[in-house]
Amino acid sequence: MRENDPGKASFGYREVRADDKAGLVRDVFDKVAPKYDLMNDLMSAGVHRLWKQVLIDRTNPRPGELLLDVAGGTGDIAAAFLARADRGPRASERAPARAIVADINAEMLAAGRGRKRPEGVAGRLALVCADAENLPIPDQSVDAYSIAFGVRNVTHVDRALVEARRVLKIGGRFFCLEFSHLATEGLQKLYDAYSFSVIPWLGEKVAGDRASYQYLVESIRRFPAQENFAAMIRAAGFSRVKYENLSAGVVAIHSGWRI
Repeated sequence: MRENDPGKASFGYREVRADDKAGLVRDVFDKVAPKYDLMNDLMSAGVHRLWKQVLIDRTNPRPGELLLDVAGGTGDIAAAFLARADRGPRASERAPARAIVADINAEMLAAGRGRKRPEGVAGRLALVCADAENLPIPDQSVDAYSIAFGVRNVTHVDRALVEARRVLKIGGRFFCLEFSHLATEGLQKLYDAYSFSVIPWLGEKVAGDRASYQYLVESIRRFPAQENFAAMIRAAGFSRVKYENLSAGVVAIHSGWRI
């Protein structure tokens, strides 16, 4: 990732023109969208569902809130947020929570559009095809912003973080769930061996697309370590920034407040 060179961007281990990255990423997710959920289950042995559950726990959904879930194509985070808010204290006495799912990839949104949702959720979940760096969302209009396994695919992460702060209300909360770096060198080597040998192989055998999953593995390795990403979030203007490792750092949840 080369945030200091606006003319270049990383696409896995390749350096490409920044203007080309969004299209390349779009092509990847056009290809993986039909088998996206199945591949996530296979690659993580289903643990991605637990990671997302922890993310929902940390967002602490409440009735009346508006969530913006960016790169949220299939809508699973947003739907879980709404369902949890509906079970919140005095939920029956307050306006229900709402959510917007924004994703640059129309195929991912289409894959999510047909999914079964918890009762009463579908009508409060809007889908918007939009770039994380240029969101069609008013200033200071959302209570919570989430992005799960999507920020590493953004061309200019620093710009996306500034956009996240822009759309959040004062007192709004930012949450990012992303693959990260393991706690020890030994664990990292084991995880790298699994990632580079098994995940592209699964992509080839199950989804018929080895190249896209090779990119996904490489993009994880190019993503900043926990402290470095936390520094980027602070630089975007967020306060009380922290992170929490899950599964020994396979993934991390970064969070911050707009104050």
